[in-house]
Amino acid sequence: MPDSQPQPPHSSPSSSSSSSASSSSSSGAPGPVGSSGFSGSSGSLGQSDSGALLLCGARLTDGRTVDVRLGGGRIEAVGTAGSLAVGGTRACGARVDLSGYLLLPAPAEPHIHGDTALSADGDGPASHDPHDVQRRATEAALLQLGHGATAARAHVRVGDVQGLGALTAVLQARRSLRGLTELTAVAMPRLLTGVAGADGLAVLRDALKMGASVVGGCPDLDPDPIGYVEAVLEVASEHGCPVDLHTDAADPARLARLAAMAGGLRPGVTLGPCGALARLPTETATRTADQLAAAGVAVVCLPQGGCGATDHRGTAPVRLLRAAGVRVAAGSGALRDVSNPVGRGDPLEAAYLLSSRYGLRPEDAYHAISSSARAVLGLPEVRVEAGFPAELLAVRGDRLPGALSLAYSRIVVHRGRVVARTSAVREYCSSAAAVELGLPRQGRGLS
Repeated sequence: MPDSQPQPPHSSPSSSSSSSASSSSSSGAPGPVGSSGFSGSSGSLGQSDSGALLLCGARLTDGRTVDVRLGGGRIEAVGTAGSLAVGGTRACGARVDLSGYLLLPAPAEPHIHGDTALSADGDGPASHDPHDVQRRATEAALLQLGHGATAARAHVRVGDVQGLGALTAVLQARRSLRGLTELTAVAMPRLLTGVAGADGLAVLRDALKMGASVVGGCPDLDPDPIGYVEAVLEVASEHGCPVDLHTDAADPARLARLAAMAGGLRPGVTLGPCGALARLPTETATRTADQLAAAGVAVVCLPQGGCGATDHRGTAPVRLLRAAGVRVAAGSGALRDVSNPVGRGDPLEAAYLLSSRYGLRPEDAYHAISSSARAVLGLPEVRVEAGFPAELLAVRGDRLPGALSLAYSRIVVHRGRVVARTSAVREYCSSAAAVELGLPRQGRGLS
């Protein structure tokens, strides 16, 4: 996609700065993971885990232009542009020139279906073959990493025809991606009540033993939705796991009971996508939002579309929920599967929609995909300040509204290393009008 700056940034690594990295081309397709940085780029953007990295000339949302030194997976220092380069490259390690880029806390993805992602182009239903699931889950995670998400929560069906095979594949993808992105798995059984639910409970407990770290599911699909929630909360309490449930939130009485049951659970309960809340009378929706806020229940909305565990589309009333004090995060939902065959899995698109369509300030919209999303995932806060984790996204532009609109070129930092880069170039044919007005032009004029 196009961009209006002359060259992508480059790094100047020291002689020992070489490590694995993920590459994204201008088309957005993830490239291969290699052992020596970015294939085909003019210099590697990776560096060793222990090496320092200096981000030069980055612009912050408050308008300052700064240098940022990273080391040991954290931000070591933030200073005015040029102030941290004393001693040259040897002292600072690798450098990345971020002139013309806006530096932000990296987004996180709180809601993706890793087992069905990228399955829309296939013939027939999504394959449950573990090899196919692992490949799709890995590609989806790299795609979202290229967009900027350095952590993701994948919802995975367990039981029924999938058994535990899809979960095994997603967990294998998580292991293969270690060091590039943080991928966690939510185990989602279909039934948990009645005679059929006994098998679901057994599979759910096995899934947690295997490595799933969140208890999930869709109570709306169980004949006894409240019984389903009770079972989920009991298992989560046994294992000390967070809960992440799919619901349209069409029944306010059921939500009130869920909030009452979930209030004491730690490390917390998340609901999504809750699109039906927007269709309730305002008074009812406000009362429900107050109950969720009092119980500390977070809501993940999906402004880009629905997901396979719900029947209806629509986005939760984010302004109403935020006004009530509910933590609201935004996720991608379906990523090119049967529920949304054109899903992009781009957190910045979710923020763009929250701002352009649902009336959030750009700063609040970005907060929903970064700070709030990280909190939902149980991750530490990130700020572009010394001492915070080095989980960062650099986007071409100088202000956040413009970045949300035209975020074509991106550089992603995870644990203090550059792990993905997407570069885009815009070219125009020769134009006397452009020359006369002094408009920016890239490359050679096209004849």
